[in-house]
Amino acid sequence: MTGDGAAPVLELVGVGHRRDERSILHDVSWRVGPDERWVVLGPNGSGKTTLVRIASLWLHPSTGTVRVLGEELGRTDVRPLRARVGLVSAALADRLRVDLSVADVVVTSRRGALEPWWHAYDDHDRARAADALERVGAAHLAHRLFGTLSSGERQRVQLARTLAADPELLLLDEPSAGLDLGGREDLVARLGGLAADPDTAPIVLVTHHVEEVPPGFTHALVLRAGEVVAQGPIDEALTAPVLGAAFGLPVHLEADHGRWRAWAEPSAG
Repeated sequence: MTGDGAAPVLELVGVGHRRDERSILHDVSWRVGPDERWVVLGPNGSGKTTLVRIASLWLHPSTGTVRVLGEELGRTDVRPLRARVGLVSAALADRLRVDLSVADVVVTSRRGALEPWWHAYDDHDRARAADALERVGAAHLAHRLFGTLSSGERQRVQLARTLAADPELLLLDEPSAGLDLGGREDLVARLGGLAADPDTAPIVLVTHHVEEVPPGFTHALVLRAGEVVAQGPIDEALTAPVLGAAFGLPVHLEADHGRWRAWAEPSAG
């Protein structure tokens, strides 16, 4: 792991966000180092998606400072900066045309586009897209139409699309949402492989299930009602008392070979 002196790829200082007079995030300070793999955990409504939207430069905070890849939000042109940040989210998937081929869905990320006719793509672009599909085990889907894929296949293609753009920071907003057990476990294994690859950019994975944390993730940030409950190395920040405080109930937590499992303690009486 990179030492404490390394410049962070993502830094939030005293960040807050309000919507309709309601506080969504409050006084969040957080740093992601260049070799780190973070999981962001918390219940529904804890501010996780808002945090990702701010980190991906699609939302300005109401208060505080945000620095991404050395640039400060509000003092830089976010358009080229966004191209350096890879984002996997349901909102992005909904914008992809269902009658595009998988190969076109992936290669268009090389220009930050949604349609293949917006730009010209060369053999290098096509090769990078093919390599990204191979990396997530989806090379066989290249000639399929995006709209014919299963939920799990779509998530793998979204991940390949993000990797093909060579991001310097990878943000994954609940990528396992809606997947069945097989699809979830396949995706968790793929993410574990990416986490173990030193060539992979720093990763931030958002979820509200500890079972979806892949092996090899190094740090955890736990939120409740828009505030930080705990953050730091995963073995220190991801504990039963921390999860209990975040979810508001007594929790039992187990770790086994890099995977986690949590359940509510039975109530007495």
